Amino acid sequence: MTSRDEIECWLTDMDGVLVHENQALPGASDLIQQWRDQGTPFLVLTNNSIFTPRDLAARLRTSGLDVPEESIWTSALATADFLKSQMPGGSAYVIGEAGLTTALHEAGFIMTDTNPDYVVVGETRSYSFDAITKAIRLIGKGARFITTNPDATGPSAEGPLPATGAVTAMITKATGRDPYVVGKPNPMMFRSAMNRIGAHSENTAMIGDRMDTDVVAGIEAGLHTILVLTGISDRTEIERYPFRPDEVLNGVYELVSAAPIETEL
Repeated sequence: MTSRDEIECWLTDMDGVLVHENQALPGASDLIQQWRDQGTPFLVLTNNSIFTPRDLAARLRTSGLDVPEESIWTSALATADFLKSQMPGGSAYVIGEAGLTTALHEAGFIMTDTNPDYVVVGETRSYSFDAITKAIRLIGKGARFITTNPDATGPSAEGPLPATGAVTAMITKATGRDPYVVGKPNPMMFRSAMNRIGAHSENTAMIGDRMDTDVVAGIEAGLHTILVLTGISDRTEIERYPFRPDEVLNGVYELVSAAPIETEL
């Protein structure tokens, strides 16, 4: 098992690890600065496909975190990267926002609703019944079904919102076809991220707040896994799963060089 002092590259989730409700969590700013000062390759990962890396970098800055846009890897980028490897110059009918459409455009894909190679469903603030109907019909005619992430709900100030997984479930029910999911917990999300920064699994760590996505995908990708308790999971949650992260920390502040290592499994 890789020990922390052997780690040369870092992947980290965003919500619940670096930020919570648009506020930087303790130690997050110091950790990002530490990696940048030391020239440590790192990527901030998110399953959210709504925003472009530039949008997310701006949002993080308002939270007090200075993360360059080239250090952000979204499920939209991972999806575009995957589709480009599968069918360079292909076409897609897309349900999603700028984060997804921009990534696909930059990967050389054509957006069309006429005999597309793929139907790609990502996060959006306003799902259209007409768009979902069109997706169902195109899949019925043979378009391959792809989704950026499996999350069934997303957070809002008023409570949970239906998210990508809820919409793809409706399409699956109507077509009998399951989508290929590119984002977490598919370890492909991590592999494409590592390719982006030239990292290798033997010396890369993943920091996350969810056992069912971050930790399991990190384990399957062969990474050193660190669960922080500032997000979804608590110690009771850990006991529900048949696998364990390599480390459990109270927060990312414990990874800042001057901080003592308080908790390890």
